Amino acid sequence: MKLCRLGSPGDERPCVVDAEGNVFDLSSLTTDIDGAFLAGGGVERVRAALAAGDLPRAEAGRRIGAPVARPGKIVCIGLNYSDHAEETKAAVPAEPVVFMKAPNTVVGPDDEVLVPRGSVKTDYEVELAIVIGATARYLASPDEAAGVIAGYAVVNDVSEREFQLERGGQWDKGKSCETFNPMGPWLVTPDEVGDPQALGLRLWVNGELRQNGSTKNQIFGVHHVVWYLSQFMVLEPGDVVNTGTPAGVALGRGDGAYLRAGDVVEVEIDGLGRQRQRMGQA
Repeated sequence: MKLCRLGSPGDERPCVVDAEGNVFDLSSLTTDIDGAFLAGGGVERVRAALAAGDLPRAEAGRRIGAPVARPGKIVCIGLNYSDHAEETKAAVPAEPVVFMKAPNTVVGPDDEVLVPRGSVKTDYEVELAIVIGATARYLASPDEAAGVIAGYAVVNDVSEREFQLERGGQWDKGKSCETFNPMGPWLVTPDEVGDPQALGLRLWVNGELRQNGSTKNQIFGVHHVVWYLSQFMVLEPGDVVNTGTPAGVALGRGDGAYLRAGDVVEVEIDGLGRQRQRMGQA
């Protein structure tokens, strides 16, 4: 099942996409797709209403917002593909590298992304995002992680490399600029995704294929990541976990191929949909 949110920023309506691509309005079931909805059995209510034919069609042609409203936190895993670690000349980590992004970096999948003021190294990263659907606290093993995952989504973990790596301190200031986490178009439930370690990820800049990888090459798989994070923090419904990017980022190319205003970035993951962003200037 694919959940989405349609409408202008701040006024999105919750929707569901059926197997034939028809879009239905969920406003009779919930005010939004958020942590409370995910924790309170919202996905199963939608599944039942869809099967019963009780949902009205959604208005066509509306903007697509991020599929999860107001995530409590965005937790990110760095250097989680061996080829990406190699291209950035970083050692393969013995444990997941963890950093955070500000929750208000989340925008819709096709919204404008802003190059920050003073930026010379704005970069792109196609990533598989995990959406948490139940509280995860000290999970006993990675096997328990499947029970707390509501679904998956496409994200572009936009990064400013000079801010991240050359300005001192931690990575967060190169990761938390406004609009730096386009998400969607859908939250896809695990039953429809299948094996999360068998998904192709691709990213283009101005029509040039820059990244072409697979989640099978993750150093730490999605269940391991959720289990690991639960040992250090409580993951709550509606939280988002970005799971790392494959090779091909501008940082690793060495040719100055960073993003500029006017560039067009397209991002897709098998079964999870496609994004398209035009870069603007902050």
